[in-house]
Amino acid sequence: MNENMNYGGFLYTNYWGFFEFPYPQVVNSWTNLCFNKDGYNAYVETKHMKLVILIPAFNEEKNIIQTINSIPKSFPGIEKTEILVLDDGSKDKTADLARLTGAAVVSHLQNRGVGAAFHSAVQYALENEADIMVGIDADGQFDSAEIPLLVNPILNKNADMVVGNRFTAGRPDRMPWIKYVGNQQVANLVSRVCGKRFTDVSCGFRAYNRETLLRFNIYGQFTYTHETIISAVLQGLKVIEVPISVTYDPDRESRVAGSIFNYASRTSKIILRVFLDYRPMRAFGSAGLICILIGLFFGFFLLIHYLLTGSFTPYKTFGFLSLGFGIFGLIVLMIALISDMLNRMKANQEKILYEMKKMRYGK
Repeated sequence: MNENMNYGGFLYTNYWGFFEFPYPQVVNSWTNLCFNKDGYNAYVETKHMKLVILIPAFNEEKNIIQTINSIPKSFPGIEKTEILVLDDGSKDKTADLARLTGAAVVSHLQNRGVGAAFHSAVQYALENEADIMVGIDADGQFDSAEIPLLVNPILNKNADMVVGNRFTAGRPDRMPWIKYVGNQQVANLVSRVCGKRFTDVSCGFRAYNRETLLRFNIYGQFTYTHETIISAVLQGLKVIEVPISVTYDPDRESRVAGSIFNYASRTSKIILRVFLDYRPMRAFGSAGLICILIGLFFGFFLLIHYLLTGSFTPYKTFGFLSLGFGIFGLIVLMIALISDMLNRMKANQEKILYEMKKMRYGK
């Protein structure tokens, strides 16, 4: 007796009692049901998911062993877990201590910044056939037991990238007000660029699927957190936030945001560059139209004054301003059109890079 049944969109074959699958809810995103050409001898084919947990570290010999040992050894839906410590030019024993725990270690000869460290980690994850990569700080401020909160939406195909949100309940305990306000302002800016609301865009506790890692072309050496969100959203990937907990040491200075003004300046440059890369028409086009409108305002004012008085005096300067703003606005609009054309070329180049990465890092 051959009986074909469908549970929740999954077809299975019961052939003389050979195969039973009475609980369709256990058929998850990494499990496929397979048949031969006659529909007989069904079996479950499980994709062996590999998780790489990234710990970027710079002079973290006091915390690195505790951070590594706190990470669970296994996760539901994950067949293999590997811990990667990205030593960004540490001068202490961070790398040696990490190796003693059995973690993989990639070291930079000098401190190059967390953006460069992330770039190296992405390359490592792709080369080592990772399906998911999770980043967590080396100082222990995040709870590694919450890693499944980031991984599960990816396993369930509900997200391509999951970002931890530290601000669900407002400002975390012992987080300086200046850093909290700065994070909120940057989040507002990134949200405007993306056209999607984000609450916490600076958190390093996040997860990426392999598709997202393949699509990243990150250029910032200083930081990567904002650029990755913008890049992922503007490439059509699904990015979500999940609430996480965080514990701050008030005596510890942030490696990235130690100087809030330097951090804001360098981060704004990165965001502006990405915005110009992905939305050049909106950036240059808006600026060009504003200049043209200002020029028209001066021109109409001068024209109305002439019609009423028969003279341009004493507003002759408005004529020059109108001409200057008008010409400048047209030049900026031309730049917008050229940039938009280059952006389409860039999009095609990124598609080519994506396909080349798939071929190079294909599983």
